[in-house]
Formats: sequence, C-alpha cells, structure tokens
Amino acid sequence: MKSAGTTAATGAAVTESGHVVPRGLTALLTTAMAFSMMQLFLLGALGPRLVDGLGVSETLLGLTTTVGFGTAAVLSPTGGRIVDRVGPRRALVALLAVSGTALGLIGAAPGPALLLAAVALGGLPQALANPATNKAILAAVPSPRRGAVTGAKQSGVQLGAFAAGLPLAAAAGLLGWRGAVGVAAVAAFAAALWAWRALPADPPPKAGAVLRTPPASDSPVPWLAGFSLFLGAGIASVNTYLALFGAQRLGMGPTTAGALVAVLGVAGIAGRIGWSRAAAPGRAPWFPALLAAGAVGAAVILAVAVRVEPLVWVGAVAVGVFAVSGNAVSMVLVMQRSAPGRAGQDSALVAAGFFAGFAVGPPLFGLLAERGRYGDGWALVAGEFLVAGAVALLWAVRDRRTGRGGTT
Repeated sequence: MKSAGTTAATGAAVTESGHVVPRGLTALLTTAMAFSMMQLFLLGALGPRLVDGLGVSETLLGLTTTVGFGTAAVLSPTGGRIVDRVGPRRALVALLAVSGTALGLIGAAPGPALLLAAVALGGLPQALANPATNKAILAAVPSPRRGAVTGAKQSGVQLGAFAAGLPLAAAAGLLGWRGAVGVAAVAAFAAALWAWRALPADPPPKAGAVLRTPPASDSPVPWLAGFSLFLGAGIASVNTYLALFGAQRLGMGPTTAGALVAVLGVAGIAGRIGWSRAAAPGRAPWFPALLAAGAVGAAVILAVAVRVEPLVWVGAVAVGVFAVSGNAVSMVLVMQRSAPGRAGQDSALVAAGFFAGFAVGPPLFGLLAERGRYGDGWALVAGEFLVAGAVALLWAVRDRRTGRGGTT
C-alpha cells in the first residue's frame, strides 16, 4: 500500500491507495457547497428588497424557504442513491449547472409564482450536495485529512452566506437585486465548467438502480437526522429573517442588515472548520449536543437584541460558531461510521432531516414576524435548538453505553 504524499510533477496529494487527489479539490468542493444553498442566503440577504420591490410578504418569504428545502428533503434519499450510482464528478457538474439555472430564474422572476418554481428547482442541488462532496472526499482524500477537508467544504455553505450578505447585497445597491442574482448565476455556470475540467472521470454508471438499504442497527444516521431536523428549523429561521429583523425592528439600512448574514457566514466558516478538525472519532459523538447548547445561547442573545440592539451582532456570530457548525460535525460522523458503499445514502438521509427542518422553520417564524413579534420568534428558535440538543445527547449517551463512543 502506498503512503500518502505528493506527486513530483503536479504537487497533487496521493491517497494511501495510490489515487491522485486533484489539485484544488477542497476549493472546488467548498465552491459546490456554497452554490448548493446560495439561493437561501440571497433570499434572506435581499429580503428587504424583495418585500419592497417584488411585493413579497414576510410569510411568502418564509414559504420560499419551505418550497426549496421541502423539495430537497423529498429528493435527498433518491439523490444519495444517484450519487452512489453515477459518481461524484457527474453529480457535482449537474449540481452547479442546476444551481446556475435556478438562480437565473430567480433573477428573472416577474412575481411570486415563478420565484417559487425557481426555488423548487434549487432544491435539487441541495439534495445532491452532501452525498456528492462526501463521496468525493472518501474516494480521494486520505483518512487523516478527511475531517479537515470536510470542515472546509462544509464551510462553503457559510461562504455562500458571506457572498450573499456582503458583496452580492452591495452589488444589489448598484445593479439592482436582479442584477446581483444574475452575477451569482453566471458564477455557478463557471464553477460547473471548473468541476468538469478539474475532476477525474467517473467510472461507468453502475448497471441498474442502487438498492435502498436501511442503515445498520447501531448507525447514528436516524439520530443525526432527528438532530438535524430541529437544528435546521432554527438555522433556516435565522438565515431567512435575520436581515429583515435588522431592517424592520432595529432600523438598519438594507446593506447593513445584509451584513448581518455576512457576519453569520464568516463565523460559520470558522466554526465548521474548527469543530470538524477537532471531531476525532472518540469525542465527535458529544459535539452535536455541545454545539446545540451553544446555539440555544445564541438564540437567547438574539431575543435580548430586541431591547439591546448591538447584541444582534454577537448573536449572529454565536449562531455561526455553534448552530451552523452542527451540520458539518454530523457529516464527519457519517463518514466515520458509514458502512462501505453507503456514504452517499447515509449523507442524504441526514441531509433530508436537515432540509425538512429548513422547510418547516421559516413559515412558523414568519407568522410571528408579520406581527412584529421577533422576540417570540427567537424564543421559538431557542426551543428548536434545545430539542436538537436533547436528541443529540440521548444518542451520545446510548453510543457510549454500547461501546462505540470510545472507538478511534
């Protein structure tokens, strides 16, 4: 067996099995994750402009998230099997091309109907993202580096939040919100071409459908899916309504309010990379409960910001460091515990729980936001994070009792 190293000609890394890791793989996977959920962050960061310019109500703004992530939740199990069948290169190119198409349609939408249809199309890249990127990591990255690469690529989601909340929100001031979304669409198509040129060809698709098999009895997947359901509900509410909260309740201008999403994104990048690097097999099972506890505190800070306005920035940072990092740690656990050949399916099942939470959370928050009851909305988010933490803690205790929690 070959040891991990680099090739003299290209400087690319080599796995223990002798496969060359494409140069820039981490950057490419990070970019794919950013575009897979770009529409969510753009709709949140541009929320004040959509409410004023397209006649979108606060409740309808939440419904866009429900449609997109409801679609992703439904498609995720199938998406995982498709990735296991066709390979990560084909899946990543399709992910980025469809993302560009969905963003282009959002930018061209004359009203709420086409906007919702475009958001539904954007659910497909979300369904493919985690299975495809995780599969690429397992195929090309040596085991000791997988946690770090996973954290980096999961931080791509928050890189998308930063891009939506700062440069694209600022571009909307110059080009209009449609122009800003159009810029994002062109960038997604460029990334699809990058993926096609940079990644090695996939083997021929497997004959027949990949069978749907249940996780093993000791698998963390059902628990992580439940944890992700409630975690996603809270995170999606913050993503969708944080900028609107800043504009409507705290009196911020649209660009400053969008910067709240950018701050959350930067904090999430740091959190996902840091927590994933630290998630060694022996201690990773305890991290979801720990991060959920920190997320509860973050939601409480946002509730207090209704009266102490500067705390909204502290709350945004805390949501990024704790709540947003939870999904990255979940994916590290999936790769540590998945049976051979199940990485795509297991990643998809956990992602389906996360996306279902994204579909449910914002409409509930929107009912409160329409009445100006943001304090109650943040209390609801704190409750969702609390339930997520309880599920994670129950699994970690059970895992330790069965002797899995101390494995390395």
